[in-house]
Amino acid sequence: MFAVLKTGGKQYKVQSGDILRVERLAADAGETVQFNEILMLGGDSTVVGAPLVDGAAVQAEVVDQIKGDKVIHFVKRRRKHSSKRTKGHRQKLTLVKITDILASGADKSGVKAAVGTGSVPASVVAAMAPASNNPARNAKAAAPVVEASADAAADDLKKLSGVGPALEKKLLAAGVTSFAQIAAWTEADIAEFDEKLSFKGRIEREGWVDQAKELA
Repeated sequence: MFAVLKTGGKQYKVQSGDILRVERLAADAGETVQFNEILMLGGDSTVVGAPLVDGAAVQAEVVDQIKGDKVIHFVKRRRKHSSKRTKGHRQKLTLVKITDILASGADKSGVKAAVGTGSVPASVVAAMAPASNNPARNAKAAAPVVEASADAAADDLKKLSGVGPALEKKLLAAGVTSFAQIAAWTEADIAEFDEKLSFKGRIEREGWVDQAKELA
């Protein structure tokens, strides 16, 4: 039996016993985590999600927290007063071993969800998840989500230069919810978010860190 799961914006086809390198998860080595975004199950019969397979999950054991290969980012601008910049970046990754594929009963397993570091609270993730086909289940889940969202109110990131609703949504999905977080970014953090969210140098070009320090 195999499954196609989604995590960190990427899709992986996995079987029990496989070892994967995925985007950094908020879990320590030895912990068991559960991937709930399952796009497809295969084996004796194939189940394709719409977009997710309801009740399915993949469980894995965290082996280690590692870093990927070093990537050199070089930018040169051909102008009268030309400039060039070289940066190195190593993506933070988590090494996991797939232990079990659940075709159903995922909601009752009680295992820690595989959520990336710096991600939005679980309540916000639940609010963004597709609704179930069961109206009673949707009504039951709605009340705690609204209450939790009020507690986890985020700053209006659209106050930053060049940030509209689309970019704000990207930042929130990556766990960036306040000006204080952006104000504390280091050069490594800027390079990581620039690559992860495909901002193409926008963070430095627009001066988000300086703006965030004034708005925080």
